[in-house]
Amino acid sequence: KDKGQWTLLCLAAGNGHKTVVKLLLDTGKVNLNREELRTTPGYKAIVKVLFDTSKVDAGTKDENRQTALHQAAIIGYKVVVQLLLDTNKVNASTKDENRQTALHRAAENRHKAVIKLLLDIGKVDVDMKDGDRRTALYSARNRHKAVVKLFLDTGKVDANAKDGARRTALHLAAENRHEAVIKSMAYSYCREPGSTGELGSTALHWAAAYRHKAVVKLLLDTSKVDADLKDRARWTALYWAAANRHEAVVKLL
Repeated sequence: KDKGQWTLLCLAAGNGHKTVVKLLLDTGKVNLNREELRTTPGYKAIVKVLFDTSKVDAGTKDENRQTALHQAAIIGYKVVVQLLLDTNKVNASTKDENRQTALHRAAENRHKAVIKLLLDIGKVDVDMKDGDRRTALYSARNRHKAVVKLFLDTGKVDANAKDGARRTALHLAAENRHEAVIKSMAYSYCREPGSTGELGSTALHWAAAYRHKAVVKLLLDTSKVDADLKDRARWTALYWAAANRHEAVVKLL
């Protein structure tokens, strides 16, 4: 390293010296996981040189069954994601040990640029489900309004898809009090905001049980939910609100 803590590889990559980059990589003594490599403008050149050699299999999986595409999506390296896709040697729909695709990983980490890139290539099934039978849209539960909007705006996403517990993304958004996400989904994209999960509960039941007054009001204002619907325990949303001593929600219902 020099005084600025830059290795020879960083300097060569940062100045666009691809031949030097290749020579250094050929030594087999370079640590490509160093943080300073990832932040240098030449990191793209390093990755490209690696892909251009016959030594790298872009589809190789690690111990978590993740490919380089998964890792780039998790971290949000749009340039590397693009390079991987450009090789035409990676399957964008490959799943890891949790049966999640690169799109799932990018969504849960809120990397909009990577999500848009993966959606734009048209080679990814946006409704592909993971081990919990959840699509990438379920990132809604993490308050990712902009991410949810990206998916919904494609017009290719099933906003009514259900997971292994027969809950929709709207159910989870209601449980977690994500008002902006609920407003976007319930008014414009969900055909049945009153759909039930495996326990017979609707998004309204969840919102009432968790004392989310604003969410309850949003759902009621859609005029698409049945406030008198009973779950498998024969409880309505009103019963849940009363049981949890939420006077404001009780008054709404």
